[in-house]
Amino acid sequence: MATLTQTAFQALEPGKAALPLLTFEQFSLPPSNQRVLGAPHAEGTTIPLALRPSNPDGAELELDTVIETIKSLQAQGGILTKKLSQHGALLFRGLPVHNADDFSKFAHAFGYKPRYIIGVVVNRPEMAPNVAPANESSKDLTISMHNESDEVPHAPEYVFFYGHRVAKSGGETPMASSLELFRRVQQEIPDFIAQLAEKGILSRVTYKVDKQSAGGSTLKQAFGKAFQDGDDAATKRAKIEAQIRRYGRGAHTTWEWLDGGVVLTHRLPAIRTQPGTNLPTLFTGLAASTRIARARVSSRQDTSQQLFGDGTPIPDEYLDRLKEIADEIRVLHKWQRGDVLVYDNVIAQHGREPWQGEQADRVIMASLFDGEQVPGAYNDEDWAQVVQALDG
Repeated sequence: MATLTQTAFQALEPGKAALPLLTFEQFSLPPSNQRVLGAPHAEGTTIPLALRPSNPDGAELELDTVIETIKSLQAQGGILTKKLSQHGALLFRGLPVHNADDFSKFAHAFGYKPRYIIGVVVNRPEMAPNVAPANESSKDLTISMHNESDEVPHAPEYVFFYGHRVAKSGGETPMASSLELFRRVQQEIPDFIAQLAEKGILSRVTYKVDKQSAGGSTLKQAFGKAFQDGDDAATKRAKIEAQIRRYGRGAHTTWEWLDGGVVLTHRLPAIRTQPGTNLPTLFTGLAASTRIARARVSSRQDTSQQLFGDGTPIPDEYLDRLKEIADEIRVLHKWQRGDVLVYDNVIAQHGREPWQGEQADRVIMASLFDGEQVPGAYNDEDWAQVVQALDG
């Protein structure tokens, strides 16, 4: 059977002896790319856990071999999923992944359920099964640390990124532990955590018929997957509202129609708990709400706003210190072509750094999946409960 060690991975085939599939070895990255996590993680735990295939005989590595090894490991109680729950992120380097189709096959080998995206705020045109561009916004834009889809109720549990084309300068992907972030913020600004726990947040997201920014989504891309040629305005509106109701949160998700669009307001928990451990995790993108971040987007229309759950503004001093802590505990992944990063989105945040050169110099693809469980509620309030999207 395959095991996650620095020795050979092995899997049993029916009617045959145990055959070696693939050997992975753990390796170290520069300190700017990898760090030892603080509490509540176990001593010596790194982010990311870096893995690469060991191929001593020099034979060409086949993607099918990689896929069968991943499937074998996952069949043994979800070995890789457990590693994700410990480290928050895995880096696979040196794989025979060369395009969107290869990436799709690799990501699907983990056995997770592809996520049906509702209310996407960035344009995600499909490039291969469950594969889309990670983000097509301007290369000059910094994307602050966040958990994927923190601004809407239905967030993926697992996020895969593939470096198809990498910038020569810049374009790193930051990563940090949401568990460690919660612990640090609770220690340093406990009143902030107390208010988040008591009130949650109000997330207001605006969707317009026309795209609002480079890489952003339109109303049709966000909620119009069921549109058909010939639908009139009333039919389209009904189909959009049916998609919104799939969030499954009743009165805690409301909407208001505007000229040329709709504004959704979600009351959401910014603190959730990790399935299996019940450790609190700061599940948020509030670092994008600091004064500096707001100034960066002043030249374009911002599509989202986050307040305390009672509608009051979150003090700037809280947001500024939150971002400082997130930056203190993050590492920057310097991409090599073909790298695949896998995030446990419940306990790990990511972002994006600007890069030099042309927009097309950096192409990162993403694949999003649901897990078996959603992150748990930190308290018993009805608004703090999150669920998977309802079947359409």
